[in-house]
Amino acid sequence: MASHRRPKQPSRARVTVLTTAAAAAVAFSSQAANAAPSEKPSKDEVKAKVDKLYEEAEQATEKYNGAKEKQEKLQKEISTIQDNVARGQEELNELRDSLGLAAASQYRTGSIDPSVQLFLSADPDDYLDKASTLDQLSSQQVEALKKVQEKQRELAQERAEASEKLKDLASTRTELGKKKKEVQGKLASAQKLLNSLSAAEKAKLAEEQNRASRASERDALTADVPPGSGRAAAAFAFAQSQLGKPYVYGATGMSSYDCSGLTSRAYAAAGVQIPRTSEAQTGAGTKIYSVSQLKVGDLVFFFNDLHHVGLYAGNGQIIHAPRTGTVVRYESMDTIGGPFMFGVRV
Repeated sequence: MASHRRPKQPSRARVTVLTTAAAAAVAFSSQAANAAPSEKPSKDEVKAKVDKLYEEAEQATEKYNGAKEKQEKLQKEISTIQDNVARGQEELNELRDSLGLAAASQYRTGSIDPSVQLFLSADPDDYLDKASTLDQLSSQQVEALKKVQEKQRELAQERAEASEKLKDLASTRTELGKKKKEVQGKLASAQKLLNSLSAAEKAKLAEEQNRASRASERDALTADVPPGSGRAAAAFAFAQSQLGKPYVYGATGMSSYDCSGLTSRAYAAAGVQIPRTSEAQTGAGTKIYSVSQLKVGDLVFFFNDLHHVGLYAGNGQIIHAPRTGTVVRYESMDTIGGPFMFGVRV
């Protein structure tokens, strides 16, 4: 007869663990169900994050501008060197051709003078040393050979210089590409944040910015501040004529600008060439450290790394190209987002 065993009962400890786990799961589910959804960031919070991204994008933009300017300069220098090499090679070929004609003439008479052999040597430097020792050459022949030598040296030096600049150009292009991607990444992140705002919030944000710009313009136009030189006044007048044109990174006009693009174009319109980037523009004149000493048309620089520049408009206001999503406008120096460092009187 088969025996029937009673099933083993779970231990008291195991029952307690299972019961506790089940209770915790129920409680967690209840809390998750009752938990409030994460709050959407406010308009002001979005604006603060966007402003920070725009500041970082502008920092990268000025580095992009510097790399672009260096690339253009290198391309011009390389082109000039290559032209010089081409002309030098033609001159060297003409010298060699003339020496070859002399050799052919002597060959037809049945003998080649040692001096002509020297001209045709594969190593003119070595042959010249030997020939000078043997006093085989006339002073005129020595001068002719020296011209060949000098031209060969010039060409070798220019080719080496071109090679180094081509390497520098390649690395500059790489840096340019990196900075461009960095700018685009920051701007894309900022746009994503702005897209999270409602249409009403976007409209309110735009109105706040427009109101602040109108107030700054009013304060600037009513200020009793003397203009700088005639050229500074002309640069400022140009900047005024560009009010309302959009900010675009890397742009120098006439349809759009970035910050240093506006200031460099404004002074170019006044007949003064200043550097392209904000950092380089700090060396364009005399530094002014007190706001009270600034004159209309002076360059004004902000942030510790000097990545933003505008033109002083008087009464603590400037005209500048602020950042992506804005236009050339008046703005109070107090609302730039970074400290005023100094002005420069060009």
